[in-house]
Amino acid sequence: MKKILIIFISKVVNYFFDFYTGGKKRPVFFDITNTAPALNTITSNSEVIKYEVSNLLTSGEVVKNYHELDSLQHKISALENPDKNWKVYMLYMMGDFSSSALKNCPQTCALLNEVPDIYQCFFSILEAGKNIPEHNGMYRGYLRYHLGLKVPDKDPPFLLIKSQQYTWVESSGILFDDSWNHSVINNCEEDRIVLVVDIYRPMPKLPDKLNRFLTKHLIKKFYAEKVLNNIDIEYKERQKIDLIRQ
Repeated sequence: MKKILIIFISKVVNYFFDFYTGGKKRPVFFDITNTAPALNTITSNSEVIKYEVSNLLTSGEVVKNYHELDSLQHKISALENPDKNWKVYMLYMMGDFSSSALKNCPQTCALLNEVPDIYQCFFSILEAGKNIPEHNGMYRGYLRYHLGLKVPDKDPPFLLIKSQQYTWVESSGILFDDSWNHSVINNCEEDRIVLVVDIYRPMPKLPDKLNRFLTKHLIKKFYAEKVLNNIDIEYKERQKIDLIRQ
C-alpha cells in the first residue's frame, strides 16, 4: 500500500514539475559549478571521504544490502546477480543524519552539512560483478551527484543513462537526473564505492516550495523516518552489545 501511494503521488507531482524541468526534453547531465557549486567542495575533499569510508568498511560496522535497508529497492538490488551484493550506508535523509554516520564519518557529515539543499546522501558499495538493472528514480524533485571513491582500474563499471555512458573516475564528480532510465554494467573484479548525494532540483519558487513541503511532511514521514529509525535502533543495539562485551 505504501509503495502504491508513493508511486501515485510521484506521478501526479512529476507531471506538475515537468512544466519546469523540461519534461521529455529535460537534461540528463548537469554542470556542477552552474547548478550546485557547493558540491565542488565535496569533490575537492574526496581524500577525506575516502579515508572515512575505508575505516568504516574495516571497522566491523554492519553495512546492509540496499533492499534490506529499503524494501522499495528489492527489484533493483536483490534480483539481478542475487549472489552478489549492492550495499548502502545511509548518511543523511531529508533533514537528519544517522547516529551511526555522525560517529563513524564525522568529517564527511561536516562537509555534507555545508551543502545547501541536500536531500539525501549515502555510500554505495557495489560488489565485483554486481550489475544494477535498468530503473529510474520515481520522484523528479532531486538531482543526483556521484563522487567516485574506489573505482577498479581494470574493466571499471559504468553507468548507462538514456543511451549515454559514464565511467566513474576516482575523486571525480558527476551530476545527473536519475529519473531517466539507467543501469550499471559491472564486469570488474573489485568493489566499486561511490558517494551519492541528492540535492533538491533547482526550480522556480512555486514548484520548489511544493517540493520541499512534500519532502518534509510526506516523503520524510512515510519513508525517510522509518529507514533512519531502523538504522539508529540497530546501531544502539550494537552499542549495547559492545558495552556488555567490554
